[in-house]
Amino acid sequence: MDLFKVYKLWDIEPVRGLDTTLWDSEGNEYTDLYGGHAVISVGHCHPHYVKAVTEQVRKLGFYSNAVRNSLQDKLAAKLGKASGYDDYSLFLCNSGAEANENALKLASFSTGRDKILAFGKAFHGRTSGAVAVTDNPKIKSPFNYDGNVTFVELNDFDTMERELGTWQYAAAIIEGIQGVSGIHEPTDLFLQSLTELCHRTGTMLILDEIQSGYGRTGRFFAHQHAGIKADIVTVAKGMANGFPIGGVLISPIIKAEYGMLGTTFGGNHLACAAAIAVLEIIENEKLVENAAKVGEYFRTNLCPDGKPLYPIKEYRGRGLMIGLELEKGHEDLRNRLLFEKHFFTGAAGADVIRLLPSLTVSEATAASFIDALKELAAD
Repeated sequence: MDLFKVYKLWDIEPVRGLDTTLWDSEGNEYTDLYGGHAVISVGHCHPHYVKAVTEQVRKLGFYSNAVRNSLQDKLAAKLGKASGYDDYSLFLCNSGAEANENALKLASFSTGRDKILAFGKAFHGRTSGAVAVTDNPKIKSPFNYDGNVTFVELNDFDTMERELGTWQYAAAIIEGIQGVSGIHEPTDLFLQSLTELCHRTGTMLILDEIQSGYGRTGRFFAHQHAGIKADIVTVAKGMANGFPIGGVLISPIIKAEYGMLGTTFGGNHLACAAAIAVLEIIENEKLVENAAKVGEYFRTNLCPDGKPLYPIKEYRGRGLMIGLELEKGHEDLRNRLLFEKHFFTGAAGADVIRLLPSLTVSEATAASFIDALKELAAD
């Protein structure tokens, strides 16, 4: 049997990691500024994380959600305190797409409505409901077109107000910062207006913080820069530093009923132990503050006096969620950064390099990347 080849692969196999450093099977050393799609939140193989997962697997790796699991309660309490959503409930699942599926279902259950408002360039996952609210026809099969989703361009106030004014939407779903499309931000005013309109029209506001959450932008959630609170918040990527887990933070106005949601693997013992360790590391090492500090270092040094360094056309993002739109395509520059300078980066579309490093990244590491970028640009 062969693998189903849906990924474009670099001919590199990382086999070991420590903090923001990776080593491949040939012994070459790399700096990781992508964190496997924003997943590695507290660095590769953090000793506290390794200890927590190792100790848990020695005790019990899994049992079903038919029994009490106090690790779930501990995780919910810690996440509520860290995020400022301590009066909300937590539903645990396995991934970001699954979190969004359940969020959309909860909004429809709660309101009795069947329509969803989503936004241009959005990405919410690849499962049926999540892909239906994703603005990318390349990943939609005919099965995903059900007519219940309306897309409005990001930061289009007038169309958003007109659509929500019909009082027909169960939810509006929006990313704290759009990641896959190339780091596009809703303005603070747009988020504030969206929140007010949702409250006025009985529409649930779902904040997808799967990539932009967990301290990445210098606040625990990106939408908190706008001073708003959502009815439902979805999380995943950085939640357990690579162990599969997702979560839905649910407003107390939404009432649980037995059997309305369910999952086999969600909230298992190993996943919870990993996620608890991540929150402990974030708190103890003040990583949200570090994300804000090092993110500002990236911005001021890649955009001195507000003007991006060549070959950057535009710098986008907050904290350690960074999009560098280039004057021309990124492929050659990313290849040279990887194979000549040994930096892992991400991409979005043809022209945007994404930086999504661990929240532990240092200013010294940021400086070494900026020097490498300058050297390649001058060549």
